[in-house]
Amino acid sequence: MMSAMNDLNKKALGGLLRLFVSLAAALFLPAWTLHYWQAWIFLAVFFGSILPITIYLMKNDPNLLEGRITAGPAAEKEKSQKIIQFVMSIVFIATCVLPAIDHRFGWSAVPLDAVAAGDILVALGLLIVFLVFKENTFASGSIKVHAAQRVVSTGPYAFVRHPMYFGALVMLLGMPLSLGSWWGLLAIVPMTAGIVWRLLDEEKLLAKNLPGYSEYRNIVAHRLLPFVW
Repeated sequence: MMSAMNDLNKKALGGLLRLFVSLAAALFLPAWTLHYWQAWIFLAVFFGSILPITIYLMKNDPNLLEGRITAGPAAEKEKSQKIIQFVMSIVFIATCVLPAIDHRFGWSAVPLDAVAAGDILVALGLLIVFLVFKENTFASGSIKVHAAQRVVSTGPYAFVRHPMYFGALVMLLGMPLSLGSWWGLLAIVPMTAGIVWRLLDEEKLLAKNLPGYSEYRNIVAHRLLPFVW
């Protein structure tokens, strides 16, 4: 058991390292410079938030950690979700690449306070995701219903039915600003569309296979945005 947990922790930390290298490449290669202070601060904020969440899961919820690190298009059972995951992965990379190109050619002049606001949104979005993980041990990265799964209606789930997606949107909104790019905000449009598509598809599965979910939908009216939708 201890050996399996050590292997899982190594896999999780290795995944973080690969993600860091991938994001750094997506930022600094298109920018064609390392003199991109907004990108360095973004990486510090992003991984300064992701690393404690990962350590928390290592200690408190290794099953959820395993469900998160094995996520991706290949982990999905439904063809529609495989497509959604693939498209959203590309758009996420574009959310980094477009601001980097913007920085290279100087298209945007984002003031310091807007960059700081972007970093705050990135951290806030990941904090919301962390609160979801604390509340729901079944918040895996692929859409499935586990045998022991139950409806969670407490914590952030008392406000919207899909708080993890809300947190992701907050983070994604902050990313282009934190990277000093107005044009990067364009990537939010397809990403939001992908999240909504995934969310609606997920709700069909949960209503069909998770006991009590239909009743929960009647109690918590909003899917993604509190008091809006």
